[in-house]
Amino acid sequence: MSDADQCQRFLFDQLAIRGELTGLQKSYRDVLSQHPYPVPVARLLGEFMAAVSLLSDTLKFRGLLSLQARGNGQIRTLMAECEHHERLRAIARYNDDYIDGGPQLGEGQLAITIEPDQGKRYQGIVSLDDHSLAAALEDYFRQSEQIRTRIWLAADGERAAGMLIQAMPESAHESSLIHDSDAWDRVIALADTLTDEELLTLPNERLLTRLFHEETVRTWPPQRRYFECTCSHERSARALQSIGYSEARQLAVEQGSIQVDCQFCRASYHYTVEDVEALFAGDDNTSLN
Repeated sequence: MSDADQCQRFLFDQLAIRGELTGLQKSYRDVLSQHPYPVPVARLLGEFMAAVSLLSDTLKFRGLLSLQARGNGQIRTLMAECEHHERLRAIARYNDDYIDGGPQLGEGQLAITIEPDQGKRYQGIVSLDDHSLAAALEDYFRQSEQIRTRIWLAADGERAAGMLIQAMPESAHESSLIHDSDAWDRVIALADTLTDEELLTLPNERLLTRLFHEETVRTWPPQRRYFECTCSHERSARALQSIGYSEARQLAVEQGSIQVDCQFCRASYHYTVEDVEALFAGDDNTSLN
C-alpha cells in the first residue's frame, strides 16, 4: 500500500461530488499491538479506524471525532477516535467466551461524537441492527446531515482502508457545479465495482483511475495519520474527580496510591494521597465526615 497512513481528498471536476480515500498500516498495527484481538475483532477495529480517518477530513475545524458502538453481540463496545485530523487511537472490548463466526456487534447503537476545540460538542446516534459500519454511517448522513453519502471500508488485520463519496450541498459559490442525480448514480455505480483487495492494495491514483477513468478527478495533497494516545496525567486526574473526594482519598490511603490505567495504550498514572488532596483543593465537598 503506497498510500499508507494518509487521507487524501478528491473532487469530480464540474460535478458537485467530492470524496476521500484513506489507507492505514503502521497506525493500524500500532493499535493492534496494544491488545491481542481475535482476527474478526481486529478487522472490525480497522474498519472503525478507517471510518474516523475519513470522517475527520470532512470537518472544517480542529477537534476530536469519535465513533463508539455498543451492541448485544460478542463485541461489547468498540471505539475509534481521530484528533486534529491526524492522531488515531482505537479499542475494542469483547466477551471472554468469544468464538469466531458468532455475531459481532449485533443489534445496538453507534454514536458519532464531534468535539471541536472551539465550540459545542455534538453527538448523533444511529441504530446498528447488525448492519455494516458503512451502512450505519450512511444512515447517519442521510438522517442527520441530509447529505447523500456512500462509504466503503475494508481491513485484513495488517491494513485498513476506506473510501467516502459525498454529494456537495448547493450554494452560491458552487453554482457552476452540476448537481445532477444521473451524475451521482453514475459515479456510485462505478465506485460499487471496487473490491476490498483493490481498496487495501492499490495506490490512490491507480485506484481512482481504475474506477473513474472517464471522469476528471482532481486530488489534494494527502494528510498523514498516526497512532498516538491522547491520555495524560491531567486527563486521568479528571476521571478521579468523578468519584468524589472522600472515595478517592480513601482509596489512596488504603492502597498507598491510586493507579489509573489507560485502556488505549496501557499507560499507568499514579496518584498519592497528596495528589488527591491537591486535585480537590478548593472543592466544597472535601469533608471527611
